Amino acid sequence: MPIEPPPSEWEFVDLADPGLDARLDDLVGMGADLAPGTLLAAYRRGLFPMPGERRRDYLWFSPVRRGILPLDGLKTSKSLRRSARDFEIRVDTAFEEVVAACGDPRRPQGWIDERIQTAYGDLHRLGWAHSVEAWRDGELAGGLYGVSIGGLFAGESMFHRQRDASKVALVGLVALLRSDGVEGRLLDVQWSTPHLASLGVVEVPRRSYLELLAAALELPDAFAGDQTT
Repeated sequence: MPIEPPPSEWEFVDLADPGLDARLDDLVGMGADLAPGTLLAAYRRGLFPMPGERRRDYLWFSPVRRGILPLDGLKTSKSLRRSARDFEIRVDTAFEEVVAACGDPRRPQGWIDERIQTAYGDLHRLGWAHSVEAWRDGELAGGLYGVSIGGLFAGESMFHRQRDASKVALVGLVALLRSDGVEGRLLDVQWSTPHLASLGVVEVPRRSYLELLAAALELPDAFAGDQTT
């Protein structure tokens, strides 16, 4: 079971405030820290962080149009299904390597810096952050990581070193979240992109996301037991 850290000393904005919704802005806060209790409090309220330009700057987002992947809506092509047979899916066997690969400074628009890697490493050691990995011939070919709280999985980033490896990791994640038949789990991808939309990601209004989140947080965590396949 995940270990609950000390509570955050910070107060977050109330996303249910109609005045906030009327501003139609994805950025809803600045400041605070990336302590485990702060991160968990943020995700439970529908926010996620990104680092600012200065060392102690943190930006907190709650997109007006939130990207989610309905677990029954994942789109897999024939070629992806064929590729999936060539990979082994593992969970939490190389978390730090996955996060480091996602934060490779050679990647365009990279935002995962040392602060983020340290913060999510702390969450991982407490049992809240997880990696889903695609392995091939004994090598890490791709993967993703995110935060799991109850029935919420908040995806943070993914990477690939071999073709289709990150997509295969996503297929593995969806299979895990559906494996015990629990309905109502929420796979949050923050913002939709054309690539993610091609895999089945849709956008929902912030208010709808908060309703889905509240229900998902009451559900059991899928990241329990042995998930290696």
